[in-house]
Amino acid sequence: MDKNTITGLVLIGILLVVFSYLSRPTAEQREAQQRYYDSLTQVQQHEEELKAKQEAALANERQASVIDSTATFFSATQGANQQVTISNDILQLTLNTKGGSLYSAVLNDYMEQDKVTPVTLFRGDDVQMNYLFYNTREAIQTKDYYFSPVNRSDSTVTMRLSAGADSYIDFNYALHQGSYLVDFTIQAHGMQGNLAQGNKSVDIEWNQRARQIEKGYTYENRLAQLTFMDMDRDIHEMNAARDDEKQPEETLNWVAFKNQFFSAIFISDAGFQKSRLNSKMEQRDSGYIKHYSAEMNTAFDPTGAEATQMYFYFGPNHYKILGATGSEMGKSWKLNRLVYLGWPLVRWVNQFFTINVFDWLLKLGLGMGWVLLIMTLIVKAVVYPATYKTYMSSAKMRVLKPKVDEINAKYPKEEDNMKKQQEVMQLYSQYRVSPMGGCLPMLIQFPILMALFFFVPSAIELRQQSFLWADDLSTYDAIVNLPFNIPFLGSHISLFCLLMTVTNTIYTMYSMKMQDTGANPQLSAMKWMSIIMPIMFFFILNDYPSGLNYYYFLSTLITVIIMTVLKKTTNEQKLLAQLEANKKTQKEMATGGGFAARLQAMQEQQEALRRQQQQRKK
Repeated sequence: MDKNTITGLVLIGILLVVFSYLSRPTAEQREAQQRYYDSLTQVQQHEEELKAKQEAALANERQASVIDSTATFFSATQGANQQVTISNDILQLTLNTKGGSLYSAVLNDYMEQDKVTPVTLFRGDDVQMNYLFYNTREAIQTKDYYFSPVNRSDSTVTMRLSAGADSYIDFNYALHQGSYLVDFTIQAHGMQGNLAQGNKSVDIEWNQRARQIEKGYTYENRLAQLTFMDMDRDIHEMNAARDDEKQPEETLNWVAFKNQFFSAIFISDAGFQKSRLNSKMEQRDSGYIKHYSAEMNTAFDPTGAEATQMYFYFGPNHYKILGATGSEMGKSWKLNRLVYLGWPLVRWVNQFFTINVFDWLLKLGLGMGWVLLIMTLIVKAVVYPATYKTYMSSAKMRVLKPKVDEINAKYPKEEDNMKKQQEVMQLYSQYRVSPMGGCLPMLIQFPILMALFFFVPSAIELRQQSFLWADDLSTYDAIVNLPFNIPFLGSHISLFCLLMTVTNTIYTMYSMKMQDTGANPQLSAMKWMSIIMPIMFFFILNDYPSGLNYYYFLSTLITVIIMTVLKKTTNEQKLLAQLEANKKTQKEMATGGGFAARLQAMQEQQEALRRQQQQRKK
C-alpha cells in the first residue's frame, strides 16, 4: 500500500467521524425516538394480550366441544361456583360446588403469626382436587362439573354430581366432633349405564401449595416435606432440600402434605396405587414453602353397592393427637410418625420418656421456658452417673500423664512408636486404667442427650410460646436484623444461639485447660478444631428454634457447672494413691483378660511380626 492510498483512507475515516458527529440527533429528536419506540412496545404488548385472549377463547371452545350435549353429566357443566362450609369446634372446612371438593381448611385453635387470625392451611387456588371416572365414551373429570350440596348439616354435607334424577355420584363429607379427621366417601347411585362397569378404580389428582405459616422460612422449609406410609407400615419421606419425585410401587395407606407444624393427610384403607408423588421448592418471600402433588388411584365400585371409604386429616403435627386419630374407629394409621423424633434409639427415648415427662410438666401450668429448664435438669440427672464415670476416667488419665510423659521421653524416635505404645498400655494395665473407660458412658448418655435436641424443634407446644426476649420459642429470636444477608448465617442474629456459642466456647477452653497437650501437634490441632466447632454451630443453628438453642445453652451451662464441681471435689493426690494401690495387682490384670492386657498382647504380636519382616528383608 503506497503513501497516497494511506492518506486517502485516513481522510475518509476523518470524514466519517465528522459526518457522524454532525448528523447525531438532538435531545428533542432522541426524546421523539424514545416515544416512538415506547408506542411500538405498547402496540406489541396489546397484540400479545389480544392473542392470549383469543387463544383462551379457543381453548374454552375446545373444552366446550369436549363436554357436549351427549356427555354423561352435561346438565352439570353449567352453574355458579359457590362455597359450602361445615365445621366442628376446632376445624372449619369449606368446599367448592365446582368440583365438589376442597376450598379451604381453617384450624380454630391455632393462630397465624398475628396471633389473632386462625391458621388457614390452604385456601382457594392453593389446593386442587380432581377425581376421574370413566365410561366407554369419555373420561369424567370432576373439576369440570358443578355439584349440588344436599343432606347438609353443621358438620356434614353431600356434594352430588347428577347425571339424572336417579343417576348421580355422591361425595360425602362428615367431620368428627372434637377431631381434625374428616370422613370422605364416594358412592355411585344408578350409574350402571353411565360408568364402565369393568373399571373398578377412581383416579385422583391432588395438588397443594403449602403456605409459609411460621416466621422462619429456612427452618420451616427444612421440616416441610411430602411423606407417605405404605400398607406394610413403612414410612417414606421425600427430599425436603430440593425438588423430588417418586413413583412408589407399594400400595400406600396415606399421603401427607406436611408443613413444619401442620399437615393435610389423605388416607385410604383400601390403599392408593399407581402413585406418582412430586414435591417442588417454592421461592423465598412467595408466601409458600413447597408445591406438592399426588396422582394415584383407589378402589371404586361403579355399581354403587359399596362406597369408597377415605379420610382427610387437616390439623396440627402433634404427636399424641396424630397417634390417637382413628383409634376411636379401631384404625392404626401411625400418623404420629409425621413428627420426627430422631434416629430409632433416640426416637424410643422421646416416645417413652421425653414426651410423657414434657406433658406432665405442662399439666403443672408452668411457663414453657421453665418446662425446658426442668426437662434439661431431669435429663442431666438421668445421665449423671455416666457423666461421673467419664469424668473419673479422664481424671485417672490426667494423674498418670507424668508417667506417660516419661515413657514418651524414653522413646523419642518414630521407629520406637510400637515400643512406646506397648509400655503405655502396660502402664495403664498396671494401674487398672482403660483408655476407653470414658467412651462407653458417653455412648450410653448420647441418645438421652440427643432426644431433646430432636424433640424441641418438632414440639408444636412451643409454637408462639414466649420466654424472656423470645416471643416464639418455635422459631429464631432475632435481636439484630441485618439489612443484608450473610452466607450461611442469614439476615439476623439470634440471642440464644449467641449465648449457646459463647457457653460452648468457654466449656471447650475449660476442657482444654484440663488436658495438657504438651508438644503433641495432633492433639493441639484437635483442640483448635474443638474451639472452631462452636463457631460453626453458631452459623448452623442461627435459624433454628430459639427453644432448641435455649436447651443447648442450658445443657452446656449445666455441664460446665458439673465439671467444675467435680474438679474441685476430686482429690487427685488421693486418686493417684488409689491407682498406686491398684498397681500391686498388676499380675491379676495381666492374666485376667482385661481390655488393656488384650490390647498390649496384640501390640506385642504386631511388634514381633514387624521384626520378623525386617529380618526377612535383610
